Amino acid sequence: MKKILIVEDDRLIAELERDYLEASEYEVELAMDGFAGMKLVREQEYDLVILDVMLPGVSGFEICREIRKTKDIPVLLVTAKKEDVDKIRGLGLGADDYIVKPFSPAELVARVKAHIGIHERLLKKGREKEAYEKIIEVRNLRIDPQSRRVFVQGREVTLTNREFELLLFLAENPNIAFSKETLFDRVWGIDAVGDTATVTVHVNRLREKLEDDTGSPDYIETVWGVGYRFRI
Repeated sequence: MKKILIVEDDRLIAELERDYLEASEYEVELAMDGFAGMKLVREQEYDLVILDVMLPGVSGFEICREIRKTKDIPVLLVTAKKEDVDKIRGLGLGADDYIVKPFSPAELVARVKAHIGIHERLLKKGREKEAYEKIIEVRNLRIDPQSRRVFVQGREVTLTNREFELLLFLAENPNIAFSKETLFDRVWGIDAVGDTATVTVHVNRLREKLEDDTGSPDYIETVWGVGYRFRI
């Protein structure tokens, strides 16, 4: 049974979300403030975390940042705000999706199922590739598909599962310009929940981790009017 953590300070909303998820055969744990949520994500293992952004004590953004330091699991942010800047900030911290209140519990369950399914397919795809993929080395960058490890100038760089899959797809298809739509379909899947803005966010995060100068990237180039390509 998949285990989900809900960090939400509104007890009625938290319990409603829990009831719908438990009806869909998920095991659910609740945290009613940011401190409790931070403690649980550090000490326990979950298959997905649902974070309210505005929490007493510690914000959902801070908890998301903490999760991404050590864990590669889907994270859904929940907020009452509709501003794009909050969405971009959440995605930039490593969140997989963003849902704005008010929303139907059924929509939440659908997104949870979709993201857990996508995460499992990416892990399975990674394992299936292990038998035949070779190490990719381009200048100071080294990608080892079998161990799913990335090194820059001999220093290991920690990537999330989707960051790794995006980098690997581009590196396996060098010097080809791909649109954001194509990258979203190839890496996230055509049935993924979300939009192409997450591709831009993931490319920016990869550049921050791989490049000496993000303003003049050495590996993932922007092709204006088209999308992105990996330069060799």
